[in-house]
Amino acid sequence: MHSGGTALSLAEMAEKLKAQKSAVIFCHMRPDGDTLGAAMGLCCLLAGVGVSCRVVCEGPVPEKFWFLEGMKEIGAQPDESAEAYIAVDCSDERRLGSLCDAFCRAKKRKFNIDHHISNTRFGDFFYVEDRAATCEIMTELAQYFPPLTPLAANYLLLGLSSDTGNFAHSNVTESTFLAAAKLVSRGADIHTIQYNMFKRQRAERAALFGRAMSAIRYFEEGKIAVVSVTRKMLAETGATPDMTEGFIDFPLSVVGVEVAVCLLETGDERFKISLRSSGRADVNAVAATFGGGGHILASGCMLHGCLEEVIDKLCYAIRQHIEE
Repeated sequence: MHSGGTALSLAEMAEKLKAQKSAVIFCHMRPDGDTLGAAMGLCCLLAGVGVSCRVVCEGPVPEKFWFLEGMKEIGAQPDESAEAYIAVDCSDERRLGSLCDAFCRAKKRKFNIDHHISNTRFGDFFYVEDRAATCEIMTELAQYFPPLTPLAANYLLLGLSSDTGNFAHSNVTESTFLAAAKLVSRGADIHTIQYNMFKRQRAERAALFGRAMSAIRYFEEGKIAVVSVTRKMLAETGATPDMTEGFIDFPLSVVGVEVAVCLLETGDERFKISLRSSGRADVNAVAATFGGGGHILASGCMLHGCLEEVIDKLCYAIRQHIEE
């Protein structure tokens, strides 16, 4: 992994991107609404100025995003003939998953556009700013391109809405709402996005949610809430791992909880960890302890070990970062 690229302003980033003839835009592994929306939105912007581009992701796009045109067609292999490779919403190259090697080894102009404070500033050129979502940055970048189409506006509003919990998280600022207003003015449909992202769900997800939430465990006198989703639970309910998106918001709503944790078993003694803070704990610092990162109030990492061992490690680390 490397860092030390050149920081650009948004205007400079726009000019550099416009100068490319072709590009591949990379989403991070286990894609969420922000990486998908930012990638597809940027693809629309570049296509509008004649840059040939396509979006790739290491794994399949979850079905919940298929309501937007083009999401099902996102590829899994980058075009090696493209001039530029662009990573969006990725704090470091490892977040690209199985596409990390292809990105790192290719002799291309590499761009990095992201909103995570833990970003390693990788690539030849980067723009990193602590915002509610990478799609908020993309909305500002759009001012240097032809006007957004309704589809492009929907892509960006998808990311803005999903990374803010439908504008309910504490990462929302005035500029977040201004970005949303601009996107709606360009034809984005907040009602369709809100329904598909926060209301519509399969019966399998509802069953898994009930199982997981009925078994919340509390530590440190109720300051830490832990939700565990095992492969057995997925198999018994017929749910898929991507259906756990949003699970972590429920335990954080419990009175007295300062840090919520969601553990998703992804392999033998392997867990994907999501962390959320009510405001008094820096969960980015907690995740960094285990090689992860993200934001002060929302972060993540991967941990190995049996379930109880992983929970013990997390609780110990969280205790060090809960303000007295």
